[in-house]
Amino acid sequence: MTFTKTIGAALLASVAMASAATACEVTLRSSDTHPDGYPTVAAVNHMGDLLEERTDGRLCIEVFHSAQLGQEKDTIEQTQFGVIDMNRVSLGPFNNIIEETQIPSLPYIFRSVEHMHKVMDGPVGQQILDAFSDHDLVGLAFYDGGSRSFYNSQKPINSIEDLAGLKFRVMQSDMFVDMVSALGANATPMPYGEVYSSIQTGVIDGAENNWPSYDSSGHFEVAQYYTLDQHLIVPEVLVMAKSSFDKLSAEDQEIVRQAARDSVPVMRELWEAREAESEARVRAAGVEIVTDIDKTPFIEAMVPVYEKYVTSPVLQQMVADIQATE
Repeated sequence: MTFTKTIGAALLASVAMASAATACEVTLRSSDTHPDGYPTVAAVNHMGDLLEERTDGRLCIEVFHSAQLGQEKDTIEQTQFGVIDMNRVSLGPFNNIIEETQIPSLPYIFRSVEHMHKVMDGPVGQQILDAFSDHDLVGLAFYDGGSRSFYNSQKPINSIEDLAGLKFRVMQSDMFVDMVSALGANATPMPYGEVYSSIQTGVIDGAENNWPSYDSSGHFEVAQYYTLDQHLIVPEVLVMAKSSFDKLSAEDQEIVRQAARDSVPVMRELWEAREAESEARVRAAGVEIVTDIDKTPFIEAMVPVYEKYVTSPVLQQMVADIQATE
């Protein structure tokens, strides 16, 4: 989708919803590629309820879910230009724009989901949010994107040695290809929609993803060994167009920031529930789950990946700060 077309889509959508939002003085248009009811969509809707309540109806949010305004790359550009007011986006598409966003995308940078929460709720997380300001954006909050782990059709993975020679689909990312190679496996970048048939026909042995995706995609039907190594725990981010933010009073700007922060625990609760539902369905299907695994050899194998991608003093200090976070 071209930028011109996506601008047109956003403008048409804003006209379509205008009559429904006449009660509000300002209606912030927010984009999300996930479907209605997804935890991130529900969290931004909750933020909108808080805004409406705390401003006596002056500020509202209208969430355009299911990629109605375009895919993430398109909507990032629209938000930078102020065509879209708010945007929930994965950190990945920002990696080539804002170097600080690369750090949460590093393999094994987080020891657990709890560790990720402590980091993103602390000084490092604020440093990343602040970095958006140089790119016509205001970073508001981080949401969860789940932890990604390996699954395959051949055997349970109990150690790094068990990965040797296995073929795994990865996202089309040089970093993720290097990660799998460093673990002794073979990386095969391919579109997500091709994974099921590729495992089924033996083109690849497996892939990696979080509980909800492993479940909803049906991959557990053809890859019945799932090892919870949590090599990636990449958060997602809620941003606002700086031009839209600057139009608000200082008081309303703080209300927006606080409402975004207050939506985070709601999102996390919804995400945990969704993960639990998916895990229950997968376990009921008889999938073999490996939960007790020594991650130390996996982490040690990432040294060349970090040497390749963590090159600036700023990024090196961020990694050190994350590793020091207890």
